[in-house]
Amino acid sequence: MAKALPFGEVVETIDTFSLEDQETLKEILQHRIIERRRGELIQDIQQAQQEFQVGHCYPTTPEELMQEIVS
Repeated sequence: MAKALPFGEVVETIDTFSLEDQETLKEILQHRIIERRRGELIQDIQQAQQEFQVGHCYPTTPEELMQEIVS
């Protein structure tokens, strides 16, 4: 596994890239962030489904939820 570089070094290195390379890197990072968030969302959904199946949560209306919050 490659050694992780300090964030400041990474930023300084990126400053040496051409504008085109910086834009390409930005696009790559945006796609990776989207995929990572999608993966986290999938995990959250799966966990919520499991909790629902074992009875740790139940369907409710927004009104019931608000009543529970304020009481």
